[in-house]
Amino acid sequence: MVPLKMPVKGKPGVQLETLICIEQIGTTPPRIEHEPQYSSSSELDRWVRYGRATDRSQNTLRMSSDRAQVDATDNICRQRIKISPVKTRDQCVAAAENEPSKFALIADTANRQSATVRDDKTAGKPAPANTIDIEQLSNNFVRIIEQGGKAVAAYLKPREEAWFNSEATDEVMGVVKTFGHVAEYWFAHPRRALEIQADLGKAYFDLWASATRRMFGEQAEPVAKSDPKDRRFADPEWSSNPFFDFLKQTYLLNSQWANRLVKDITGVDAHTRQKAEFYVRQFSDAFSPANFVLTNPELLRETVFSNAGNLVRGTRTLAEDIEAGRGRLKIRQSDAAMFEVGRNLAITPGKVIYQNELMQLIQYVPTSWTVLKRPILIVPPWINKYYILDLSPEKSFVKWCVDQGLTVFVISWVNPDAKLAGKGFADYVREGPLQALEVIGRVTDGERVHTFGYCAGGTLLAVTLAYMAAKGDEQVLSATLCAAQVDFTHAGDIMAFIDEEQIQAIERQMSETGFFESHKMAMAFNLLRSNDLIWPYVINNYLKGQPPRPFDLLYWNSDATRIPAACHSYYLRNCYLENKLAKGEMVLAGETIDLGNVTIPVYSLATREDHIAPAKSVFLGSKFFGGLVKFAVAGSGHIAGVVNPPYQVKYSHWTNGPVVSNVETWLAKAEERPGSWWPHWLQWIREQDPTEVSARNPGGGKFEPLEDAPGSYVKVRD
Repeated sequence: MVPLKMPVKGKPGVQLETLICIEQIGTTPPRIEHEPQYSSSSELDRWVRYGRATDRSQNTLRMSSDRAQVDATDNICRQRIKISPVKTRDQCVAAAENEPSKFALIADTANRQSATVRDDKTAGKPAPANTIDIEQLSNNFVRIIEQGGKAVAAYLKPREEAWFNSEATDEVMGVVKTFGHVAEYWFAHPRRALEIQADLGKAYFDLWASATRRMFGEQAEPVAKSDPKDRRFADPEWSSNPFFDFLKQTYLLNSQWANRLVKDITGVDAHTRQKAEFYVRQFSDAFSPANFVLTNPELLRETVFSNAGNLVRGTRTLAEDIEAGRGRLKIRQSDAAMFEVGRNLAITPGKVIYQNELMQLIQYVPTSWTVLKRPILIVPPWINKYYILDLSPEKSFVKWCVDQGLTVFVISWVNPDAKLAGKGFADYVREGPLQALEVIGRVTDGERVHTFGYCAGGTLLAVTLAYMAAKGDEQVLSATLCAAQVDFTHAGDIMAFIDEEQIQAIERQMSETGFFESHKMAMAFNLLRSNDLIWPYVINNYLKGQPPRPFDLLYWNSDATRIPAACHSYYLRNCYLENKLAKGEMVLAGETIDLGNVTIPVYSLATREDHIAPAKSVFLGSKFFGGLVKFAVAGSGHIAGVVNPPYQVKYSHWTNGPVVSNVETWLAKAEERPGSWWPHWLQWIREQDPTEVSARNPGGGKFEPLEDAPGSYVKVRD
């Protein structure tokens, strides 16, 4: 028998199908009880078209040699499948007689589609592949408009209440002035402008020719190739689909041409060129086709298959993030609900043994019976929170140091408000490292101390050491400067934000609030690597509608702090703008700061891919100290290169390079070692003084613990 399977009409809202088996012509099947009989082709027509709504069994039509019934069946099936049979009925009958084991397929299953109304909880549930649920799509567009309205309301609310201060005017004017210098160069000589436009036109022509050859099935080399490491174009359709490949190559050609506009100019100062390159890169990153639904194949598929449910979730997240940022977009980089300081971050056991207006001093509980005689003071950056060095236990540098037999003290900086607006850089030196060293001296009965400064904390520590040298203070035994700059000649892309006009604008803003706002510092650092720290999260959170993955490093990255106005102004001017620290011209509390007076051993660590403290800058800065400097380079970047526990064996480090003039040559001739730099550093620490003593309890009986680590200062958020 040949199966005939087709949809039939039944009760409203219920989809049924009747399977009809047509006997092979020329055979005599067994009699089936209650077998339906049809006296005419019109009656058969009604049965095939409508069936019985409650009948889900297989019903057999006994087909005799009555040609009228056979023709009627053919006619009905042709109407249902809208095509003519490939073979005639006579051919099918002959084939059945000659080869009884083969059957003629009359009709196949019709495609069915359900249009069920879904509530908001199932708005993002993917529909069956290659189908679009019009009703769900319409409902989702309504929800997108609703959530978009909430996002607009969250954006406008603080502006309507007149407490939101927008700095967009100063920023836009800075961009316009910079691009004005670039345009002036090109339009000053029309021939030069025509030549570079002709180069772009030729590139477009080559791209069009390549696309045309692909359209006709020929192989064609791409005119512009993306970097294999560029994750924006990782989806296979960016190359396999001619349309998206054309979009990608057009974008790459435009980006390359825009970069040429900036790099080929002459007659402008280096700072203007650097700003122009930075701005061009920001525009180029922002207008990538990967950032838009209709020009990103992955986003387009997601939108179609989920009936725009991804955009419903994305606009809801957008509204929440604007509200959380109080009128500004605060992009989530990690699932904040998965982390909490004191619960699963910064949980190394310790006690707060001292505090003042600017910091709390934490001493950690020893985990061994004996410890190195010389304790260590860790000075983290005051522009971030200290627990970057005390993340989860398996990543914690603090815990690792404690387990290796070090007596560890850490400064936890306050998140300042307007009351501390007058606290300057000198106050951070006096009430930070100097005060901590005094307390440690009392706890350890006057022992000399190892010091460790990370990022801006390393800069602060270097200034402190030079100040102590000027005063004749010899309490510090050694210094480790980790991804820290003391010379800002090659400070990297952050210099795009540094000039007299921009600093004056920052100072005007700080005069109104009393501090530099944390979100501005966070955004400045994120812009340095926008393709890693901004746009992937815009795509994931707002266009794919997916929550960010939990990642402790990025959770810390978003937990920024404010900076007192006086301190930030001094830091920007004396370090970045005028580079007075490297020149020996910085004056702090009446003392001239000269790094050459620092003669204690120094361990200077750079990270190879650092975008905040470039290795070139750290290498140059290590030459300003007056004592022996051990220089090393860690793999990866500013954070991952530093927070690289030994058990992971993730990034290499380089040591024992020759005395040369630049870091590139040093790296080429240095010794590469697999894994973390931590053990190499610990060996260097032990070489300074390997003496051990009995473990010390927090406070040493001299200071009563105030609270458990991590303390209260680190938990203050904006």
